[in-house]
Amino acid sequence: MSTVLLLVITGLGLGALYFLVASGLSLIYGLMGVLNFAHGSFLTIAAFIGWEVGRRVSDGTWWGLLISALVGMIVGAVVAAATEYFLIRRLYERHIEQALITVGLGLATVALFEGIWGTDPIYTAKPEWLSQTTEILGAKIPNDRFLLIACAALVLVGIVLFLQRTRYGLIIRAGVENRSMVTALGIDVRRSFTIVFAIGGAAAGLGGVLASVYYGYVSAHLGSVLLIFAFIVTVIGGLGSLTGAAIASVLVAVLQQFANYYWGAGDFVVVIALAAVLLIRPRGLMGKVA
Repeated sequence: MSTVLLLVITGLGLGALYFLVASGLSLIYGLMGVLNFAHGSFLTIAAFIGWEVGRRVSDGTWWGLLISALVGMIVGAVVAAATEYFLIRRLYERHIEQALITVGLGLATVALFEGIWGTDPIYTAKPEWLSQTTEILGAKIPNDRFLLIACAALVLVGIVLFLQRTRYGLIIRAGVENRSMVTALGIDVRRSFTIVFAIGGAAAGLGGVLASVYYGYVSAHLGSVLLIFAFIVTVIGGLGSLTGAAIASVLVAVLQQFANYYWGAGDFVVVIALAAVLLIRPRGLMGKVA
């Protein structure tokens, strides 16, 4: 029983990390129809700069982690907004060009990060409590999983409230439905779409900093690895569905944890699950019917 509980809760923690990355992908595609293959780069640069700032402020403390998280979110948001403004804005409704330019950006930034920080992982310090465990019904749960779960829940609630309760959220949803009508009313929809990218980048930035807590290191390939699972989660949950991404993140991560523990083939089982969803329900768990 304790083993099952351990795998479930650690799976929830990993799923929370997947969701932080996938939420931006799902939000950007659902509202703007853009598949952003450079999304992992937002995560990686936020993780590196967040780590650089945090270790100089107070390495291995809660204060340092908080500063790292805030800096990571800001960096992720700024880089994502700049990407939309300078690159994506001219390519709306041109999906092939979008894919090519974001894939190229993703590859180029990995090389850039390797040139700046090197090819080897850089190990990070974290608050002592996060290195400890909490016993629940006999299962010793790493404390950092609780932090990941709490942050993912706050991000999900924050994005939903922003879209449903704020003026910009209303403009974004209206612009998605009828962009020309909203523009005719004198509202700059382009600014709203940049905000969508910034929100997605901020979530990825937070995910990058928390990934360094989860794995214990930062590296130039951190975003690329997590981006693969984020895309799997986004497809299984349904392209454009934030709720679907949250559900799929949990399902994929828990399945991966169980498969790794019992068979040592977590990644393979996740790919099989993706193939099954695509064959049985191509639109995903919560995706809209085309």
